[in-house]
Amino acid sequence: MQIELIEIRDHLNRYAPFDNLPEQTLDEIARQVQVGYFKAGSEILAVGAPIHELHYVRSGAVEIHRRGGELHNRLSEGDIFGQAGLLRGNKVRLGATAIEDSLIYFIPGALFQQLCEQFDSFADFVEAEGQSRLKSALEDSHGKASELMKIKVRKLISRGAVSVPLDTPIQQVAQVMTEHSVSSVIVVDPGTRWPDPNQVDVAEQQNQVMAGILTDRDLRTRVVAAGLPSDTPVSQIMTPNPITLQADDSVFEAMLCMLRNNIHHLPVLHRRRPVGVVALADIIRYESRSSLYLVNGIFNKTSVEGLKSLLPDLRATFVRMVADDASAHMVGSAMSGIGRAFSQRLLELAEQKLGPPPVPYCFMAAGSMARDEQLLLTDQDNALVLDDSFDADEHDAYFAELAQFVSDGLAACGYSYCKGGIMATNPKWRQPLKVWRQYFSEWIERPNPETLLNASIFFDLDGLYGETELVENLKDLLAQKASASPAFLAALARNALNRTPPLGFFRTFVMETDGRHRNIINLKGRGTAPLTDLIRVHALACGSKAQNSLDRLDAIAATKLLPKEALEHLRYAFEFLSLVRVRHQAREVEASNAPSNYIEPEQFSASERQHLKEAFQVISNAQKFLRFRYPAQPASRPR
Repeated sequence: MQIELIEIRDHLNRYAPFDNLPEQTLDEIARQVQVGYFKAGSEILAVGAPIHELHYVRSGAVEIHRRGGELHNRLSEGDIFGQAGLLRGNKVRLGATAIEDSLIYFIPGALFQQLCEQFDSFADFVEAEGQSRLKSALEDSHGKASELMKIKVRKLISRGAVSVPLDTPIQQVAQVMTEHSVSSVIVVDPGTRWPDPNQVDVAEQQNQVMAGILTDRDLRTRVVAAGLPSDTPVSQIMTPNPITLQADDSVFEAMLCMLRNNIHHLPVLHRRRPVGVVALADIIRYESRSSLYLVNGIFNKTSVEGLKSLLPDLRATFVRMVADDASAHMVGSAMSGIGRAFSQRLLELAEQKLGPPPVPYCFMAAGSMARDEQLLLTDQDNALVLDDSFDADEHDAYFAELAQFVSDGLAACGYSYCKGGIMATNPKWRQPLKVWRQYFSEWIERPNPETLLNASIFFDLDGLYGETELVENLKDLLAQKASASPAFLAALARNALNRTPPLGFFRTFVMETDGRHRNIINLKGRGTAPLTDLIRVHALACGSKAQNSLDRLDAIAATKLLPKEALEHLRYAFEFLSLVRVRHQAREVEASNAPSNYIEPEQFSASERQHLKEAFQVISNAQKFLRFRYPAQPASRPR
């Protein structure tokens, strides 16, 4: 084979979609390639003109324009163009102009069609534009999700719900539970029925409205331990309006629900009627090393040392989920649930050591845990919201000691101290509700670099333990004030532009160099974090109380603030970059290395690098829109 043809073949083999083709196919392509040279500024393709070749950039740079002349894309070495025209009537759909002296390979249209018919990977690549490829990549990566993620909750139900009326004495309830060998019963209201019960073929008690649930744990802690008489009606000790799931929800969703709420029993409904109860043991039977199993272990530990011993299990659970092809959202939700469990158990241990709190309080998580996006490499972002009856002279010593105990315990369990001091151990972040409301109002009304930094941390918030309505109060305030403050949204939008994606002018990676002179990219700092920032701005503008980035995109979609296509691009980019980050950390753990957020693009295939570029391009486009959507507000003139 001539040396020129070998050079063409080897170059094609470095870039998608040619990198997955057999060698003999690449040899045939190289033999049919024609070469063209275009000076900077010259037109390569005109919209509407006939087209009969696929174009491949061997060197130089090309701009792609839409019909109206606006820029669609910039291409560099290894990129292809013209495929849309070949697939749709052999007419140019997007114009192309050389912006540098460029060498272009022309691949005949007949050969292009043959490659599409012969190789699915080639066809999928050329038929997908930009973010469609990201969608395909995500779908492929989740094609083998574990049974835990596929199976429906109803499959775990082996018997119907056992129920008792509201006025049943607790001794009789215990007898019913013993007779049926169950660890919980549904409490129903005999006086209330669903509309048209005769239209549904269900048992009589299932036509009654569920009022609550009682578990064997409740009998121990609320009846026996409290010394209540045996004729106490179940209505006085049940958990009213319990958290429920639908029968067609996945077992994984049930697991996340238990994780998030630290509960062991979930009533399962079908069209609002209880059809059974799923218990913690039912799920553990499916997954002996699941995150729920780990959480169960967390709440059984009686010391910080005991909790610290679970760190290897935490990492094993993370790696197991990644190996099972869990989505990044699933992994983030599970790891956040585990982080909550560590925090909650440490708070229980702190109260056992220090005694009951002098005033009500809520331990508040901020950042990735609040968003359900926590991974292995994470630090602490937390605070204490105290009841307004808090008096620093009388009460702060207790809460300072509690905060220190929890913070030290979290650090021992792998959640490092926050370098910026965003922890409840800092007196500034250990304040009564009225002070927190004042903080939030001032940050919104008078934004500056320091308050914008605080807002970007604390405006992702979640109550983990204690009187969670204190944190809900702050969420309500934030949702109301932020959406009505254009100056704040504009300032927050400008702040969200500080972290840019690592793409150069010609869609080449702009990389950093580490101490070992490797070319690396910070996936969090230059990828998921900028996305999180800009999604937060849009969500606050909508008045949404959602915390998770994907939930925020759903809330934004409901308000029509962004076009549907733009929202899909953001979703796929966020999920893809998060998944790359998750898998990278899992590989680091498996190699016995400390997990990190830094990747080396050269370690990825050509197709994977292309997907990374497309995801980063989504961020770049979204940041441009952010600047346009929230323009800087003119400074108010003094009166």
